[in-house]
Amino acid sequence: MTTRTTFKRLGALLAAGALALSFHSAQALTVGGKNFTEQQLMAEITTQLLQAKGIAVEKKAGLGSAVIRQAQENGQIDVYWEYTGTSLITYNKINDRLTADETYKRVKELDAAKGLVWLNPSKANNTYALAMRRADSESKNIKTLSDLAKAVKGGAGLSLASNAEFAARPDGLKPLQEAYGFEFSRDNVRRMDSGLTYQALKEKQVDVALVFATDGRVPAFDFVLLKDDKTFFPAYALTPVIRKQAMDANPKIVPLLNALSAKLDDSIMGKLNASVDVDKKTIEAVATQFLKDAGLN
Repeated sequence: MTTRTTFKRLGALLAAGALALSFHSAQALTVGGKNFTEQQLMAEITTQLLQAKGIAVEKKAGLGSAVIRQAQENGQIDVYWEYTGTSLITYNKINDRLTADETYKRVKELDAAKGLVWLNPSKANNTYALAMRRADSESKNIKTLSDLAKAVKGGAGLSLASNAEFAARPDGLKPLQEAYGFEFSRDNVRRMDSGLTYQALKEKQVDVALVFATDGRVPAFDFVLLKDDKTFFPAYALTPVIRKQAMDANPKIVPLLNALSAKLDDSIMGKLNASVDVDKKTIEAVATQFLKDAGLN
């Protein structure tokens, strides 16, 4: 066999291998994720779950919100976990005040026209929330925002840590207080960066803090989320969204993702986020342990 023949055969084998890899990549389901802890966790959990069920997956995490949505509409991302409120307000420009169920139904309908299918929503709702230290919530018997309103109107003198945006935005603190019929005094509203509100509450610098519902520091610092009993805050239910074309080509994905969605709520997502952000565990290790504990792997 000549050297030239050997090189030709080697070249043919390499070309065939490259073609096979290209074909495999083309057939793989692309799982996306945004660029913060909760989203990176959901991308990894989804990837591990689908791979365990024999589905070829390519993961593309760490994307911006607008980028990942555009990539999904363009067919570059097949599935990722989105928030109902984000689709309603940011992508579909709907500012109506809707219940959680109404929000889900509206985005499901609107996005279906774009070839996107919203599967079953989880009970994890990463929305704005007001939190208190557990001991204070129990001793003062403040469990809901209506309880908070009653306490403030009764002269409790409670202080609030809020980021500047929420304190000033037209759908933020002022309309919240109007909806519940109370008002923090100006001296009792401490404006600070979002991340500092958690520390201020933990260190007893304030009595109440603006937080995000599934932030890992909520369970880590033993905070209690006050129930939004008048549903003032928009719903941001964490939900798997898949391109219809990808779903039709991989129908067994639907029950897998719905089963995963059923395992998620605010408490679980908070603990998962805390495992990464507070305990400094890796995304991969936390995802693996969660799937094992949930009986999904």
